[in-house]
Amino acid sequence: MKDITTQFGALYHPIKAFVVYQKDTADKNIYVEAYDMDKNSYPINAHPLNLKESNQLVNALDTSDKLMRKFLKPSGLLPKNVLYINPEHDGYAIWYTPAQKVNLFFVDSLAITNGKAFVPPLLWKASKSNLYIYAMDKDMEINEQTILYHAPFFNLYADGKVCMGTVSVNIQADCLLEEFIQEWEQYFFNSYFSHLIEDTSPIKGNIIQLWQNLVCSGKPFPMKSLLKNSLTIKKLLS
Repeated sequence: MKDITTQFGALYHPIKAFVVYQKDTADKNIYVEAYDMDKNSYPINAHPLNLKESNQLVNALDTSDKLMRKFLKPSGLLPKNVLYINPEHDGYAIWYTPAQKVNLFFVDSLAITNGKAFVPPLLWKASKSNLYIYAMDKDMEINEQTILYHAPFFNLYADGKVCMGTVSVNIQADCLLEEFIQEWEQYFFNSYFSHLIEDTSPIKGNIIQLWQNLVCSGKPFPMKSLLKNSLTIKKLLS
């Protein structure tokens, strides 16, 4: 049998634990206690945090902070389709994609053939863990007052949030902007559309018939089928 352990990523073992205590008084002073970890990962040898351990903790926190400063940072000039960036720890990006032909996948029970089809201009809002998608009736002169429509897809909540189902989303803390956008678009378009949430159609008419007619037909997306929601881009900036 081939030994593949060298192909694994680096393994980390617990060696130290810290407990922060706070006085139950008005000044709220704190005290930090350090524990060593035995070979079974149990805390032992409780003692006040010493200078060496303090420096190790500072260095670890500094490394984490450097990773966070790279989150959503563009690798070059800001991409033209990016509208807004919030690079905080729980931040997000907003960007748009023009009307385009993409590969779409559907579960068998929908009776829709997998294949390429045109989709309308889309507005994307994503954090590390959540994705929201909306449709637009144009991709020119976009501003805060641009009216948004429900995206014409399955697996969406009424507020635009995407139900990712069994898709394993893994956005890294140091993910650059271009990688972030590419990964979210791949997560969305490479997953299978399966159901309407709360049986509410995001378009005018029958959504199954819509995609049955569009997939592999080469027809442009019928913009008249879009349904407005109560959102503008300005309302997403929060």
